Amino acid sequence: MADEMTTRERFQAVMSGRAFDRLPILEWAGWWDKTLCRWHGEQLPADLQDRYEICRHFGLDVYKQTWIGTHRAGCPKPPDHGLGIIACEADYDRIRPYLFPDVSETLGYYQCWKEWAEEQARGEIVVWLTVEGFFWFARGLFGIEPHLYAFYDHPDLMHRINSDLANWIIKTFDAVCSVVTPDFMTFGEDMSYNHGPMLSKDTFDEFLKPYYQRVLPILKAHGIIPIIDSDGDVTVPAYWFEDAGLDGILPLERQAGVDIARLREDHPAMRFIGHFDKMTMHKGEAVMRAEFERLLPVAAKGKYLIACDHQTPPAVSYDDYRLYISLFREYAAEAGRISRQILRGSGNG
Repeated sequence: MADEMTTRERFQAVMSGRAFDRLPILEWAGWWDKTLCRWHGEQLPADLQDRYEICRHFGLDVYKQTWIGTHRAGCPKPPDHGLGIIACEADYDRIRPYLFPDVSETLGYYQCWKEWAEEQARGEIVVWLTVEGFFWFARGLFGIEPHLYAFYDHPDLMHRINSDLANWIIKTFDAVCSVVTPDFMTFGEDMSYNHGPMLSKDTFDEFLKPYYQRVLPILKAHGIIPIIDSDGDVTVPAYWFEDAGLDGILPLERQAGVDIARLREDHPAMRFIGHFDKMTMHKGEAVMRAEFERLLPVAAKGKYLIACDHQTPPAVSYDDYRLYISLFREYAAEAGRISRQILRGSGNG
C-alpha cells in the first residue's frame, strides 16, 4: 500500500506526471441546482447546501474555487440572454468605469483566502481561481452574434478591450497571491461548440494569443498552472492553446466528440481535467464501468484528472451518484497502482 497523500500532494503528483497514491475523487464544477433539488428530495440531508460540505459528504477531494467577475456594481445588464451592452467604442467608454473591479474593495475575498491559505498549507485543499478569458469577456460585452462580427467591424476596440482585461488579470493575481497562491487557474472561454472552434486560427493568433502571452509568464512565475475552460470540441484549438502557452484544458465534453487518448497522444505535456461522459451516470454499473475502463489507461500515466465532463445532470439519482463515486474510488486506486508501476519505473516516482 502506498503512503497516502494529502489532497494537495495528490494534485501536484498527478499534474506533474509523478506516481500517485490514487486519482483525486473530483467534481470540478459542482452540481446543477436541479440535480441537488432532486437529491435533497431523496437521501441528501436538507441542511447540506454548501458546495464544499457536499463534497465532504460524498468523500470527495476538496478543490476550492473563486471566480472573480469583471463587472462592478451598477454595470448595465444585457436586455436578454446572449445580447450585449455595447455596440461601439463610445459605448465601451461609457461603461468602462463599471468594469475591472479591484479585489481589495471586497474585504470578504481576503478573509476567505486567508482561511484557504491555511487549509492549503496543511494539504487539505487545492485552491483555484477563475477569470474570464479573452474570448468570453468581449462576447459578454457585445453579445454572442455581434461579438463574432466585432473581430472585423471593430478590430481596434477588440484589442483595446483585451489589453485592458490582460492588465486587470495581472493586477488581480498580484492581489490574490499576496494572500494565497492558487494551485491552478482557469480562463473561462467556451470558445468551441460541438463541431469545433467559433473562430479561425488567424483570428485567435491576432486577437487572443498576444494577451495570453502577456499574462501567462506572470502566472507561471507564481507556480500557477493555467488551464482553459472551454466546452465543445477542443481538438483543433488545443494546438492553439498550447502554442500560446496554456498548460491544460477542461472539461473535454464527450458528447462533442473529444477523445482523451488522442489529446494525450497529440499533447503529451498538457494537463487535462474532466471527460467522464455525464450521459452514462444514470445507466447503471456496467455502462459506468465501461466509461472508467476507457479513461483508465490515460489517467494512470498522469497529467489527467478524471471528472464529470460537465455538471452532473438531474437524470442522475442520489443512488446513481453514490454508485458512480464507489466505482470512481475503485478505478482511482487502480490508476494509482498502475502509476506506481509505470511512472516510478521511468524515474518519475
